[in-house]
Amino acid sequence: MRPDINHGKQHSRSEAQEPSVLALMALAWTLADDRRADRLLALTGLDAEALRAGVGDPAILGAVLAFLADHEPDLIACAQSIGSTAQDLIAAKESLIA
Repeated sequence: MRPDINHGKQHSRSEAQEPSVLALMALAWTLADDRRADRLLALTGLDAEALRAGVGDPAILGAVLAFLADHEPDLIACAQSIGSTAQDLIAAKESLIA
């Protein structure tokens, strides 16, 4: 069963393609699994407090997408789960860290 990362809200296709929206959806997907969440924190050097404080920061959101991009199985699984594509997540990452 997929987690309801949209909390019951429907997003338009164009709204869901916004880099920050995709990154936040990817972050929610990542944090839904304890092992993956621990790996995110370990590999990015972020801690839970920095992650909470930085959810509006393009650099932090880009780091989340870069984390997924570095592990293709997670990138693909995340994209499928949030109704996006791996290519859209990569494009969002590039937009956020530019």
